[in-house]
Amino acid sequence: MAGFKSTYLANKILGMIFGNTAYTPPVTLYCALFNVLPNAGGTGGIEVSGSGYARVAVTNNTTNFPVPTIQQVSNAAIIDFGTPTGVGWGSIVGGGWYDAPTGGNLLYAGPFNPTRAGTGGLNFFIP
Repeated sequence: MAGFKSTYLANKILGMIFGNTAYTPPVTLYCALFNVLPNAGGTGGIEVSGSGYARVAVTNNTTNFPVPTIQQVSNAAIIDFGTPTGVGWGSIVGGGWYDAPTGGNLLYAGPFNPTRAGTGGLNFFIP
């Protein structure tokens, strides 16, 4: 998923490099799905809600996220959101990573190409 780092995370990284300000990455990351992508400031988006949706917790380690190469990182495990209930989750245009199971700070986000459907009764996962 080609995407962007949030303003929040960009500022944390810049603070570490310029100013030696400490930043401790979260031990657990939370994968989210969007009907409308947020902007880099973490606002303006619409996260999927209802019909059995919840962010998926993923332990932040090199088993789940192998050491980055060529300025990219990929998840090594399937991120399984389960099966939407009822009418489903609608058109899912992208995903993102947060530092909390609800609310929290957006870290990264990006579009799905093509857009995917969160159809009721069909399991939704990211390989």
